[in-house]
Amino acid sequence: MFLLWLRVAAVLYGVAGLLAIPAVLGNRPKGHRFCLPVALGAWFFHLVATVEMMAAAHHLIPVMADEIASTLGLAIVAIFLLIFFVWRTISFGLFALPLAFLLTVVPAIGPNHYAFGSPLVRNGWIAFHVVMLLAAYAALLFSMLSSFLYLVQEKRLKNKDWTKAGMTPRPKTRPRGFLTWLPPLATMDQIARSTLMLGFFCMTAGLFAGSVIAKEDVGIHYFADPKILLSFVMWGLYVAILFIRRNAGLRGRRAAWLSSGVFVVMLCVWAANLLGSVHSSAHRFGLK
Repeated sequence: MFLLWLRVAAVLYGVAGLLAIPAVLGNRPKGHRFCLPVALGAWFFHLVATVEMMAAAHHLIPVMADEIASTLGLAIVAIFLLIFFVWRTISFGLFALPLAFLLTVVPAIGPNHYAFGSPLVRNGWIAFHVVMLLAAYAALLFSMLSSFLYLVQEKRLKNKDWTKAGMTPRPKTRPRGFLTWLPPLATMDQIARSTLMLGFFCMTAGLFAGSVIAKEDVGIHYFADPKILLSFVMWGLYVAILFIRRNAGLRGRRAAWLSSGVFVVMLCVWAANLLGSVHSSAHRFGLK
């Protein structure tokens, strides 16, 4: 019975995590009204599932990998709720709720080794996993490129090249024709922020699909691979960057360096995953 409650908790964590994004990054106080009740409901069902799980296993301390992952998710959300009720801030929900979802969704699938009903469904999940992660890399690349173009355009304006800014050029000022194709500063900043957000959604979806696929192949021990753990750390850094950029109002040079740093780290993580124990054998994923 605990699997039913755990699955309900995983679904509610996913919904609460989606609601937390506009509530935090969009600075919409009304989002608290929907996000917090859903998170509380998810935590309640998660608590019931954990108690029943331990009772069925006849021990009080989590021992198995799925028990540890589920209990860790429960503790993370408990601390998040405590922070909210004491300091009245939902900002940490941007980290806690999606992480709790990722920690509970794999144990919620159940102890069965195979999760897919047919090879066609399995291959669909694999394709979705790959496409989403590649889309995340592509989106971050455009975010970095937009940030650097922002710097170029800003330098043009400081050098009094007013042509593309929509202003009247001053006498004796010659426009630099090669750079007249650059869009306005506001447009590039919006592109950088939007593509960064798009990459976050794609990375979250890709990690979720990868977790489901790995549950079929290697079970919960998927999380024992250090390179896989590095991917989730990368996801956490991605969330932190979104949060910092939104609240600190980063633009220009700092935003460009921030996006560049994340892109380089993501490439390193991607290269490491290709050499990891989960991704190294193509036949595990039906790709050989």
